[in-house]
Amino acid sequence: MAKVVEELDTGVIVTQVTEDESPKENIYCELPWCDKYSHGFVYRQKNSEPGPNTSNYIYCKFESWETEVIGTGLGSCGVTFECIFFYRRVAQGKQEFVRVNLTSGESRLIYEFPEDFSPKGNVTISPDERYYAYGVAMSFDPVMFGIELIDIKSGTREIINTDPDICNPHTQFEPTHGKWVMVQHNRGCEHLPDGTRTRLVGEEGATEYLVSIPDGKVTRLPVGTPHTTGITGHEAWISGQDEILMSVGARDDYAPENGNLIAVKATGEVRRVGIKDIQVNHVGTTPDGRFFSVDDWRGTSKLVIGSSKTGRCAVICESRTSMSQSQDTHGHPYLSPDAKWLVYNSDSPGRPQIHVAAIPDTITTDVLSED
Repeated sequence: MAKVVEELDTGVIVTQVTEDESPKENIYCELPWCDKYSHGFVYRQKNSEPGPNTSNYIYCKFESWETEVIGTGLGSCGVTFECIFFYRRVAQGKQEFVRVNLTSGESRLIYEFPEDFSPKGNVTISPDERYYAYGVAMSFDPVMFGIELIDIKSGTREIINTDPDICNPHTQFEPTHGKWVMVQHNRGCEHLPDGTRTRLVGEEGATEYLVSIPDGKVTRLPVGTPHTTGITGHEAWISGQDEILMSVGARDDYAPENGNLIAVKATGEVRRVGIKDIQVNHVGTTPDGRFFSVDDWRGTSKLVIGSSKTGRCAVICESRTSMSQSQDTHGHPYLSPDAKWLVYNSDSPGRPQIHVAAIPDTITTDVLSED
């Protein structure tokens, strides 16, 4: 049963939405897992039934906190800025791809995968819903990974990019026109011939590049050493700007007192976004490109929203989560499309639970103000 756990002087009201013992998380934070009109959001919870479909996807209405299971699948899932939710499931021995319109509630099967299908990471779909891009392990002796592209319309499946250092590609389609997929490049990662990873990233640190769709042309981005400190691996597209918001290592010129949040254009221009005295880790953006959300990777983990245009920001609340190795102890805050709700994880109740902060209009109006 949902309960209010904090009421702040700013007018923010924090509700602990869940309290049962089932493992759960708010999925991730790069974009909102909400319907188009911000009536509710989706979170992922462990399925108690045996079988390959280990996750229930639960839609929860804001304010009333009523819930409904909208699907059961393999775990990895995705959502577009048009609020279309996708997940994979096993049914009658086959892997299926399911599309759920979070606004209308309509659900349908759109694709069947081959039995050997084993993509790396969460689901990312082009805004026209034609392409699905993901990472694959091609070989470990020698080491080689690839970015594979499924054309859902034609049914074709093709590797369009290869590199030995994209073990954790974290693929993300540009959400407006979809002509690029962002790829995380973990330079210096190492693996044994049996596939065991012995190093996630080398001393040079990680960077990012873009792969154009569908031809696979690569555009390198000037982030990570020697251009900046190494990227943290947390980034999100700013809708309509051909620009990516990301955090970099909080040291040297990017120490918290200077700010470690940057934005990089597809054409290569890099700018500082600000947020001084916050050690930014996870990053999310809203579908209209007006707002971003981040967490402070220190202390009580302040949750902050801001505008990449005005440079103004506001602390919404503190997640007070432990920030341990398990992903469900990371805040992963994201804003609803209307910027009235901030959804995040916190294990402050003793185990990870879903929390939502209601944000008054006075805060978002001030963040957008250029005065």
